[in-house]
Amino acid sequence: MHLQSILLTNYRNYEQADVTFDRNVNLLLGENAQGKTNMMEAIYTLAMTKGHRTLKDKELIRWNEKYARIEGTVEKKSGIVTLEIVISEYGKKAKLNSLEQRKLSDYVGALNIVMFAPEDLNIVKGNPGVRRRFLDMEIGQIQPVYIYYLGQYQKLLQQRNALLKNLQRKRTEELLTMLDILTENLTDLAAEVLERRLTFIQKLQTYAQSIHHQISHGEETLQLSYLPSIDVSEQATLSKIIEAYETKFAKIKDREIDRGVTLIGPHRDDVLFYVNEKDVQTYGSQGQQRTTALAVKLAEIELIKEEVGEYPLLLLDDVLSELDDNRQSHLLNTIQGKVQTFVTTTSVDGIHHETLEKATRYQVSKGEIFKID
Repeated sequence: MHLQSILLTNYRNYEQADVTFDRNVNLLLGENAQGKTNMMEAIYTLAMTKGHRTLKDKELIRWNEKYARIEGTVEKKSGIVTLEIVISEYGKKAKLNSLEQRKLSDYVGALNIVMFAPEDLNIVKGNPGVRRRFLDMEIGQIQPVYIYYLGQYQKLLQQRNALLKNLQRKRTEELLTMLDILTENLTDLAAEVLERRLTFIQKLQTYAQSIHHQISHGEETLQLSYLPSIDVSEQATLSKIIEAYETKFAKIKDREIDRGVTLIGPHRDDVLFYVNEKDVQTYGSQGQQRTTALAVKLAEIELIKEEVGEYPLLLLDDVLSELDDNRQSHLLNTIQGKVQTFVTTTSVDGIHHETLEKATRYQVSKGEIFKID
């Protein structure tokens, strides 16, 4: 698939931008704070319905404007698809082929992307929340039903936490019965989320391990390990996962009431990365952490291709300067000729690679973007 064009209205520092892209590599050049990353985020938002740098949709709207609109035309094997996201003070609307989608899970997945920015190095060295968000965004692209289960789980989790806080103050039979009902419903949703995460990690490791082995010239072996808050194997069936949750919830019921919070579930899980059997986050060098992050991102590309039958878009936001020559070359060699790629940088001086030399170039300045002939 590839993004043919994008039209922005009142998005971040863009009042209006109408750009047609090359189906191979698109190089966005410009000084800092001119709008390069904003364009990348617009593409990301078009695909995922939310920005990657903020949790507040209103921040995506241009200053003193009432709404922001992103429109895109995507070419896929199945034909041309039009996408539109409108963000306003009243909320967010997503249209697929001009039809408004009632559920975002019916929209996400129409355009698949992989984003790699300097902050993505936090996949390895950041807190568990960063890794959980990474899982949620990537699985949601290839299994839209995951977004539904995750959304329902998060709503029920809030209700259950509120109930636990009430039980801290006053234990009544009525509230305890309500807790049992919420726990049963939460267990089913937690199991659906966890099963999909376990499957995703197993598939991702297959690709990431091979890529990491190549980047490290065969000297290192990468392993990904999902760390759930219950005792289940990575091959556990849905029924086994439900059983494990039921057992653990029953065991910690009094402790959860005392604490006033849900102590287990996908919101408490983590992913660990090991290189040559050592925890990269704790014991890995900066180079090993970057190689791991790069291998995981490149693995995403191949996994999405396996799941949806087409390569996703790759967004490289100011990341080349963070990689040494070996990692740069491996990244650029991997994408050459097969993945539509968007690269932002202030300069390509010192980067000599055929992929970038053949790229279509755009200049970005003060919220305006134009093609360099």
